[in-house]
Amino acid sequence: MRKNYLGEFEELILTVVGILGQEAYGNAIVEVIEKELDRKVNLSAVHITLYRLEDKGLVTSEMAGATATRGGRRKRYFKITNAGIAQIQKLQAQRQQLWGLLPNFN
Repeated sequence: MRKNYLGEFEELILTVVGILGQEAYGNAIVEVIEKELDRKVNLSAVHITLYRLEDKGLVTSEMAGATATRGGRRKRYFKITNAGIAQIQKLQAQRQQLWGLLPNFN
């Protein structure tokens, strides 16, 4: 069985979906990344990554109703799955293990 490794951007997007909970959609994800990390990201890249995470079973999505403020367009909301939660918990544990191996650079 092939392991599904996540790239850095996939990990970032998955983490932000977890942070946003019920409010996770493309533009909201971009806003969090830009505000919290002072990092510019492309909305199209975020959407492509969300669909890739959905293909991997780490997020699910559903369409919300159309609104007048969006010109009648609908939003696609994403939600982290149990597999997605397990994945980011595993990644966090791995990062902490590696951080513990770093020498003191003082």
